[in-house]
Amino acid sequence: MKTYELLLMIKPNIDSEDVQNVVKKINDSVVSLEGNVVDTDLSGRKKLAYDINNFKDAYMVVLKIDMEESKVAEFNRQLRLNDNIMRMMFMEISKVKA
Repeated sequence: MKTYELLLMIKPNIDSEDVQNVVKKINDSVVSLEGNVVDTDLSGRKKLAYDINNFKDAYMVVLKIDMEESKVAEFNRQLRLNDNIMRMMFMEISKVKA
């Protein structure tokens, strides 16, 4: 399994309870793909550097995920289908060897 970091920008026109539901749905999706959510950081609502889809701010969420490399494409597909996610960045965390 590899470790990944997922940065999400969630639309600000939903309330914080709905943000929790979006994060729970993503966690359930990871578990259904035989992965594991290691850490969740709900950074709250942040002002954006520029407007995205006419929104000036967004809810920021960072997740650290352990997942098989073969399941990443399906996970990305599921994320793109979520209408509440404005932007996302999904990257592998490289392990530094000393």
